[in-house]
Amino acid sequence: MSTIKRTQIADGVFFNSVKDSRFKTMKLSANLYVPLSAETASENALLAGVLSRSCKAYPDFTALSRKLCALYGADLNVLAHKAGDNQVITLSASGLDDRYAMEGESIARELSLLLCGVIFEPNLSGRAFVAGEVEQERRQLLDVIDSEYNDKRIYANGRMTEIMCADEVYGVKRYGTAEAIKAATPESLYAAWERLLRTSYVEIMYIGDSAPDKAAEVFTDAFRSIGRAPVKQSTQIIRGVKEVKRETEEIEVSQSKLVMGFRAGTAVPEKEARAASLMCSILGGTATSKLFCNVREKQSLCYYCAARYDKYKGIVVIDSGVEGENVEKLEKGIMKEIEDMKNGVISDFEIESTKMAVINAYQGSNDTVGGIEAWYASQLLEDGFKTIEEAAALLNAITKEEIVAAAQRLQLDTVYVLKNK
Repeated sequence: MSTIKRTQIADGVFFNSVKDSRFKTMKLSANLYVPLSAETASENALLAGVLSRSCKAYPDFTALSRKLCALYGADLNVLAHKAGDNQVITLSASGLDDRYAMEGESIARELSLLLCGVIFEPNLSGRAFVAGEVEQERRQLLDVIDSEYNDKRIYANGRMTEIMCADEVYGVKRYGTAEAIKAATPESLYAAWERLLRTSYVEIMYIGDSAPDKAAEVFTDAFRSIGRAPVKQSTQIIRGVKEVKRETEEIEVSQSKLVMGFRAGTAVPEKEARAASLMCSILGGTATSKLFCNVREKQSLCYYCAARYDKYKGIVVIDSGVEGENVEKLEKGIMKEIEDMKNGVISDFEIESTKMAVINAYQGSNDTVGGIEAWYASQLLEDGFKTIEEAAALLNAITKEEIVAAAQRLQLDTVYVLKNK
């Protein structure tokens, strides 16, 4: 895998580039990190959608689409998500690599100018965004919230996180609340936009075969005119549990959900986080995991049961679909598998097969431009970047004793059950 080059181009702004000649396309993204907050999350998420609709040079969605088509069918995408106690607004553009342009033009430069136009020169009406565009994005974002309620697996996971992290900013959803989205105005979004440009910590990613100099120059010029006061990024890691929180909700569902939240006791950039991640995969992250083989297949206690580790926040979430009468049996079955791991009941086959599955997933991320970007973007808040080969070597070096120690740090914090009314 190609290595990444990193350069600071402004206060709190870094330009990261990876050169890879295997692809005909390139990808460019700007990741703006701000502290997650109930007061700002909704406006930031709504703002992200509004920014992607138009800009000063292309003042409506049709004009912007024409420009993208003229750039050999380039794409422009936006995403609001969480990384620990941070909200991340990602605006990305992908298109043809420069060496394939028919007229010899630099697509990287054109896409950089377009992305900077969207971010720094949006379509405004005085000191406010265009009301019509705000309303369209508001409707779409509210539809996303409705769709998540209709998907009961997503809904149950969200409710467990809200309960588990009720006193932490991590409990705030990536898009805030429907009420705050409805209350946002074109004027308040303008203030949110100014705040985002001034205070965000910015990571720019460039993946392609062409030299990144032209793209870096465009972003350097764009940030030169911005008065920057970037806010330091941090995440609160809770390492102990005083008492287990339990909540059961009853609505009309065909399949009950059991979601359990655990404190893992470690998070990146701590070195123990690697063992915690592997431990979680052995528990419930692969087709050979304990939860899949024992709880689902042998005991037939659930329809699905999976574990995932949030390496930024230091929590493990186990979620499952189950018949209502089997909820208690399933919880006991899950806890038994965890207790077994704490007591060292982990076979060499489970460790080696999980390592192979995880490394195979690592290698799969090297097959596309987007996969390479995602690989390095997932390490932006860690202590430096690692190639797939380096990460695989570190994974293979993890011992059984480290895995057992990671399991012993697990503490049950929250149990949420969604049952049929």
